[in-house]
Amino acid sequence: METVADPEVVRALRALANPVRLQLLAWLREPARHFPLDGGVLDVGVCVSHIQAKAGLAQSTVSAYLAELERAGLVRSTRVGKWTHYRRDEERIASLVSALGQTL
Repeated sequence: METVADPEVVRALRALANPVRLQLLAWLREPARHFPLDGGVLDVGVCVSHIQAKAGLAQSTVSAYLAELERAGLVRSTRVGKWTHYRRDEERIASLVSALGQTL
C-alpha cells in the first residue's frame, strides 16, 4: 500500500532543509541565550533586527528565511510598531515531530 506524504510535513521538511533556516529555528528555541535581553526577547518573540545581526546576513535574506519558516508553520510573527518579532510555534513543531515518528 502506497502512503501519500502529508503536504504540511513536506513543506516543513523543505523549510528545514536549508541549514540557515534550521539554525534560525535552533536559536529561537533558547532566545534568552542567543539574543540580547535589552531589545529582542519578549513574550512576542525576537526582533528580526536582532536575528539579522546574529546571522550576519542581509535583512531581506533573513526576512525571507523567516517567512519560509512561517509558511511552514514553524514560527509565528508579531508586529510591534514597525518591528516584526518571531517565535517558535512549539505546538506545531511537536505535531511535526509526532507525524514524522508515525511516518518514518
